[in-house]
Amino acid sequence: MKLLKSHSEKARPMDDRPLDLAHWFAQQVGDLTAVPVDQVPRIVDQILNSARQVGASDIHLRPLGNGTEMRWRVDGVIQTVAHFPASISTNLVARCKVLANLLTYRVDVPQEGRLLSSQPGIETRISVFPTQFGEKVVIRLFAASGHYERIDQLGLPEDITERMRFYLAQTSGAIILTGPAGSGKTTTIYAALREIIATSSGERSLVSLEDPVEVIVPEVDQTSANPKSGMDMMTGLRSLVRQDPDVIMVGEIRDRETAETVFQASLIGNLVLTTFHAGSCTRAISRISDMGIEPYLLRSGLLALFSQRLLRVLCDCKQVSDDPTDTLEGQFETVALPAGCEKCRGTGHLGRRVISESLDPDQPQIADAILNRKDMKELNQLAASSGMMSLRERAAQLVREHIISPQEMVRVLGSS
Repeated sequence: MKLLKSHSEKARPMDDRPLDLAHWFAQQVGDLTAVPVDQVPRIVDQILNSARQVGASDIHLRPLGNGTEMRWRVDGVIQTVAHFPASISTNLVARCKVLANLLTYRVDVPQEGRLLSSQPGIETRISVFPTQFGEKVVIRLFAASGHYERIDQLGLPEDITERMRFYLAQTSGAIILTGPAGSGKTTTIYAALREIIATSSGERSLVSLEDPVEVIVPEVDQTSANPKSGMDMMTGLRSLVRQDPDVIMVGEIRDRETAETVFQASLIGNLVLTTFHAGSCTRAISRISDMGIEPYLLRSGLLALFSQRLLRVLCDCKQVSDDPTDTLEGQFETVALPAGCEKCRGTGHLGRRVISESLDPDQPQIADAILNRKDMKELNQLAASSGMMSLRERAAQLVREHIISPQEMVRVLGSS
């Protein structure tokens, strides 16, 4: 690698995130080799507080044959933090289930819920799943209330923020936010709800149907789907439209029936916000069409599509290179690469940046493609010709600006 410039020797302000998470956590909780059972509640509280302190988005408690391994996802990457002895493994899971009001005596079925917190504004989702060695627990930590309240606080590209504001002011149609798990869709859709609340001065009725409710928004009438009682997403949504709503938030489109009901609701005078697992805006259209949704229903009900990803931002210790191996065989003139310092805990990355793309289905060529069920390759070509800046183009721009590395672009978006 040809080193052109290095910032690693510059004076850098230290943040409060430790260099070695495992060593730091061990200092917080003490000796983990012989933990008394009555200390488990304290340890669980310490896990939650410490993970939030370092900005983790997820906590994984993995059962192993000799205990439980704890891993945290920080800036989108999993890191091993601690290993708890087998003597308290079951108690750790049970304590988490008690906090989430789940059934402690059921260890053979998946369970989901929200952790009850004494701190206002703290939202935490939990998923428990049986495995060969016991129950695995994954805890999703959402940003505290006061963070990402409005869409202009999300760090979205300016043009995307303006488009989103425009569409959120409309009175009918479906706005679909797409992306894989962990791409920030939930944060964005709740920020969109708060944006509507703030700009409408309380003059619009907002309701939601989620599975489960993940973040409490006091101004929204929120409901969790409960298939066991007969209220699945489709049944609940059909009843919800009779509650005189102006805006409906549907947690996620997972099947044809829910998709169909979403678009029907958008055609009778409701603004519908929802999420969908797809890699891009055009892929979302293709997948929804493959579900069997009638083209006229998709075309008439769809107001806008957004897709987003989260990319790790390089720390100030980054190094700049023009080596062909680093520049993806000359795709870029120069690139920045992660180096590692105390500030970024040796990872070379510090924080994340959101990128987004937006597709307008009212563009004549896009509308025609939807009605004629064009394949995704043709949809991509039409989207590009209509002026849509794709996720890859957004990421490439960040690479050129030395904000992210080309390897990060490939890690998140794959090879072109």
